[in-house]
Amino acid sequence: MVDVVGLYLDPPKNAIVLCVDEKTQVQALDRTQPMLPMRPGQIERHTHDYKRNGTVQLFAALEVHAGRVTPRIENRHRSREFTAFMNQLLRTYPKREIHVILDNVITHRSKEVQAWHAKPTHRRVVFHFIPTYSSWLNLIEVLFNLVQAKVLRRGTFPSKQTLVQKLLEYIDQFNEQGKVFQWSKPAEAIFRSLSYPTRH
Repeated sequence: MVDVVGLYLDPPKNAIVLCVDEKTQVQALDRTQPMLPMRPGQIERHTHDYKRNGTVQLFAALEVHAGRVTPRIENRHRSREFTAFMNQLLRTYPKREIHVILDNVITHRSKEVQAWHAKPTHRRVVFHFIPTYSSWLNLIEVLFNLVQAKVLRRGTFPSKQTLVQKLLEYIDQFNEQGKVFQWSKPAEAIFRSLSYPTRH
C-alpha cells in the first residue's frame, strides 16, 4: 500500500504511472422491450427479461497524472491477452519508464507474464501489485464504476459490436475531458484509520 500510494502522491521523475485492470464478462444485454419513459408521477420502467448477445473483456490503463485511458477489447481474459495489452502500452509510451499498478490475479503473475517481463526490452515496465482485497487502491476501479453507471446500467446492446462501440465512445469522451482522479490520503493516514482489533 505504501508503494502504491507513493506512486500517486510522489511519482518518479519522468515516469508514467498506469493503473491497469480488466472489466471481465461485460455483457451485451438487449431488453426484450424498449425502456418506458418517465411520466408525471411515474418513474422510468423497463422489463426484467433480456436477451444475451455475448460478452467482451475490457482491458484499460489509466494514466494517473494525465487522466487519460488506453482501452483494449478482447473476447477472452488470459495471460496472452494481458501481455498483448502490455505490448500495446509499450507502443503507446515509448522509451519512458512505466510503473503499472495492478491486482495479483493469476493472469498478471503467470509464467507467461513472467517470461514476457524478463525480456530486456520490457525491463522498463515495473509492476506494483496491490494487496489482496484492496481493489479500492487501484484508481482504474473509479473508471470502471463510471462505465457501469454511464454505459452499462441503462444501456441496451443488440450486438457485441454495439457494446464495443458504446464503451469506446465513452472512453473517448473521458479522454477529451482529461479528468484526473486525485489521491489525497497518505499511507500513514490510511494505517491510522484501520480498525486495530479487526485489522480491516
